[in-house]
Amino acid sequence: MYLGAALALSGAALFYRSPALLMYAGLFLVAAHLFVIGYEEPALRRSFSENYESDCRTVGRWWIRRRTR
Repeated sequence: MYLGAALALSGAALFYRSPALLMYAGLFLVAAHLFVIGYEEPALRRSFSENYESDCRTVGRWWIRRRTR
């Protein structure tokens, strides 16, 4: 969701040729990252404990992890 919003902002920045909007997209990504680390992940750990920890080991925070066989 956060990456999609940042991509939409970046696309608008390219379309309108707006460096300010591109900078806003970067600031949005930093703010989203801090929110995820500071609030979202701890709340999910409290709510789902072991299931969430298991998911964290197999799923990347922002990017898909490749499976190692």
